[in-house]
Amino acid sequence: MSDMRGVASSGQPPPHAVLVVDGEPLLREAVGHWLKQSGDFTLCGEAEEAAQALECVERRRPALVVTELALPGRSGLELIKDLRAHHPEVRVLVFTRCDERLYAGRALRAGARGFLSKRARGEELLAALRQVMAGRIALAADLALRLLEEFTGVNDAGVGGLGRLTDRELEVLRWLGQARTVREIATLLHLSPKTVETHRVNIMRKLRIPSSPELLRFALQLTEGELGAGLAAAVSGPDAAVPRPGRGAQPQGS
Repeated sequence: MSDMRGVASSGQPPPHAVLVVDGEPLLREAVGHWLKQSGDFTLCGEAEEAAQALECVERRRPALVVTELALPGRSGLELIKDLRAHHPEVRVLVFTRCDERLYAGRALRAGARGFLSKRARGEELLAALRQVMAGRIALAADLALRLLEEFTGVNDAGVGGLGRLTDRELEVLRWLGQARTVREIATLLHLSPKTVETHRVNIMRKLRIPSSPELLRFALQLTEGELGAGLAAAVSGPDAAVPRPGRGAQPQGS
């Protein structure tokens, strides 16, 4: 509290409160470290999944949420939609391992104000946060060009046909790629097994995949690339500090 009073008394605005949502404790700790180094942002809470994030938004009232899309249970896309519906004043920056070619446009349509790969360094994350808080859309230059080309029809947004899938179908495909059964996916997404099976059949039809084993192979290959974009960049923030793993949804107490 003394730090924030000092900022206010110097004539500078108080730091923007940020909630970090990610299933990986080390990543949450790393982002918190960057925020602490920034001077204009402060970590007000952490959450590892969507339901925790919504509860924390209610309690902590952050100005900005930084979220992964590949969360345990409900996806980050669903979280973004919920925030837009119930907390439109909260700005969202996606910081994810998910393929930007497939997810960036979906995230922006859902209500995100920026999209950044976890391959980015801490300085790039802080720059993106500042863009979002300044009222701009935060995108890498090449990604912005690609999205503009897709919007104008210059390039096909299908990404091998995946663009034909709905957000929910893409979410089911991601869980299939983690070797989850239909019943397990139903539990994770709070759906009936029959609904998940319908999504699975629709995925096969839209992607023209003739059999369940081939669908599983396709999903595993798709997910393998996402899982590879992990914490290597996450621990290379200011001062190259590697924070200790944390746990759960909790406010920043220091």
